[in-house]
Amino acid sequence: MYDSDSRRAAFKWYRKLKLNWVFTTSTFLGNFLLALIITLIFSELGHGESVDFVFFITVLAIGLWITEAIPPFAVGIFIIAMLSFGFGTDFVIKETAPVDRFLGTWTSNVIWLLLGGFFLAKAMSIVHLDRALFRFTLNRFGDRPDKLLLGLMLTTALGSMVMSNTATTAMMVSSVVPLVLILGKEASYSKALLIGIPAAASVGGIGTIIGSTPNAIAVGALQEVGIQITFVEWMMVGFPVGIILVYMFWRFLKKFHKIENVEIDISALKQEQKKIDPFKKNAVIFTLFATILLWVTEPLHGVPVAATSALPMVLLTLTQVITAEHVRALPWDTLMLVAGGLGMGIAIVDVGLADIIMQAIYKLPFPIFVLPALFAFIGVLLSNVMSNTAAASILVPLAIALPMPYGLAAPVIVAIACSCSLLLPVSTPSNAISFGTGLVEQKDFRPGGFYFIIAGPLAAIVSVLLWVLFYM
Repeated sequence: MYDSDSRRAAFKWYRKLKLNWVFTTSTFLGNFLLALIITLIFSELGHGESVDFVFFITVLAIGLWITEAIPPFAVGIFIIAMLSFGFGTDFVIKETAPVDRFLGTWTSNVIWLLLGGFFLAKAMSIVHLDRALFRFTLNRFGDRPDKLLLGLMLTTALGSMVMSNTATTAMMVSSVVPLVLILGKEASYSKALLIGIPAAASVGGIGTIIGSTPNAIAVGALQEVGIQITFVEWMMVGFPVGIILVYMFWRFLKKFHKIENVEIDISALKQEQKKIDPFKKNAVIFTLFATILLWVTEPLHGVPVAATSALPMVLLTLTQVITAEHVRALPWDTLMLVAGGLGMGIAIVDVGLADIIMQAIYKLPFPIFVLPALFAFIGVLLSNVMSNTAAASILVPLAIALPMPYGLAAPVIVAIACSCSLLLPVSTPSNAISFGTGLVEQKDFRPGGFYFIIAGPLAAIVSVLLWVLFYM
């Protein structure tokens, strides 16, 4: 008891003195020194100043992403600033180079596509279309426990394809919490709900380019090397993979938690419907369908997805569905993180660091067709302990360096695998939201996490290689 009180008192004094900056600063400096030492050892290989500088930034970024000494979005800004400083001046590298390619990531097609998706997601939340989708699920699947779980997971997966995975999870989890409280947190069905919903949100995001940031990073990186993947072309592989993984995980939960004979009362889930301005609701529905229709028909009309993404920004603000206050609340930090990751990927490829690393990988006792699988398993493992966006930012540039057709397949495989990180509560924001209810424990995530460590990469490898054969 005394030790416990001492720790609690020490923690209170720590917070009172506001010494968090001591931890973050020392962690940042520790990462900086470690990256510097590793780079000094690497420089002995004689690859040149530019390669050594980008190697240093890469190692430092990885360390900062893992330790979270500064927020992930700040790492993205830091990467672009360091690249601009290093290549735009002669203070670090004697031979300067244009920095437009690094700064241009802020206006990448991928950034505009994600921003359009953010506007749509926010508007759906404002007019409560997300909750309407939840009520539709209840009416459609009824009170059979296994069917209701499948319906909630599929609804979550579909929602996460156009909405933020985090927002979709928050909405669905908050909606089922009343039922969980009635059943009790130790009930098998409660655990199935609180594990299945965040898993469906993360995996469902595989379905579209805007569904998950690793998808956008892979598309953006491929675009930089002249390979264009349209919204429909991504859905050809992403949508079936996402739905199949959700369905297979539902079967896993159904068997693991033995939920067939559970009796539930869905009246606990029904909520009073709030009155919404019908004009605004119709405006959102029209904008949603019009935007998605233009995205999926890009091969027919030729309008780039970046241009189409302006449609929700204009229509939703014109109809006053989204105001300046709503815009300020959008997840701009995600865009900063993606822009930084794309910038780092460009630098890794441009200076030849990707080729150097790949030459070292080629020397491993693996045939080349095994390398996409290796990247996939590394991606899902890394994403369980760090941001899946950060993991994709590290691995996608390396995967692109593989010879064709693996150079096309591997980045997409990595993106899909990075969305299958569900082992820990901190692996994804979706898991964290479910864990934050206090109704599920960390150990409850492990069976599903190990399941996806195997199932995710395998599904990605098989489906993407088949897709590439058709795409090529």
